[in-house]
Amino acid sequence: QVHVVESGGGLVQAGGSLRLSCAASGRIVSINAMGWYRQAPDKQRELVATITRSGLTNYADSVKGRFTISRDNAKNTVFLQMNNLKPDDTAVYYCTAEVISLLFSGDYWGQGTQVTVSS
Repeated sequence: QVHVVESGGGLVQAGGSLRLSCAASGRIVSINAMGWYRQAPDKQRELVATITRSGLTNYADSVKGRFTISRDNAKNTVFLQMNNLKPDDTAVYYCTAEVISLLFSGDYWGQGTQVTVSS
């Protein structure tokens, strides 16, 4: 069984920063891509950023230049540094990991962490 757990969300004023963390644990052989998605009220879930095992990154246009994704392969963790936050960044942020497992390989998701940016 594989667990994915996010942390680091909270309330911040516009222009502020937050750092999200996500750790995958369990019967993991390896993790390919990891990423962050977000879902605002009454909106569809959208991609924020992804990172491959080798470190190649991809960002949504709306966060380029403000957010940075990184990972620690040895600890099966991924981070999202969010700077210059805007009220439009308010959403539940979800971590995902493409896991190669001893039992069930596939995409695993965390429960989400709330990020609220006040104006």
